[in-house]
Amino acid sequence: MQALYLACIALSGLALVAITLMIPAGVFMRYVMNDPLQWPEPASVIMMVFFSFVGGAAVYRANAQIAVEALMKAVGPRSRAAMQWSVHACMLAIAAFMLGYGVHLCLITQGNTVAEFPWLSVGIVYAPIPLGGLLTLLFLVEKLWLGEPPRTDVMYSDQAAELE
Repeated sequence: MQALYLACIALSGLALVAITLMIPAGVFMRYVMNDPLQWPEPASVIMMVFFSFVGGAAVYRANAQIAVEALMKAVGPRSRAAMQWSVHACMLAIAAFMLGYGVHLCLITQGNTVAEFPWLSVGIVYAPIPLGGLLTLLFLVEKLWLGEPPRTDVMYSDQAAELE
């Protein structure tokens, strides 16, 4: 699961870098060269769909999503556990919806193409939606079965002391 998580982060990062390069290139060509390109905007939207759904699954696994920490710390352990279970239940519903209806969306748009990329099916463009749902479900099962994954993004004080 760690390798899958790292792949989500790496691919989402590449999509973000691609967006960061495409948008300025489009602006440069349009306003400086006076020769606008047709592909940067739709390509960026495609990358954003991928970044949002695949990256969102990685964010869920890392517990890096927006949370109301003050509320979690203000309640007792039993209430905190109940709140955590309700979060998992909501994520299960959202991930199942993304997977089920995402597959349906991909299938019904498979015959359509993106205007700027006539070789690219809209169903493929929407494929990150069910993929993100599946990844979120896998990460949810991991959390429920094995507990929270180890934090690799934060250097703890004992790790920092070892490096010194």
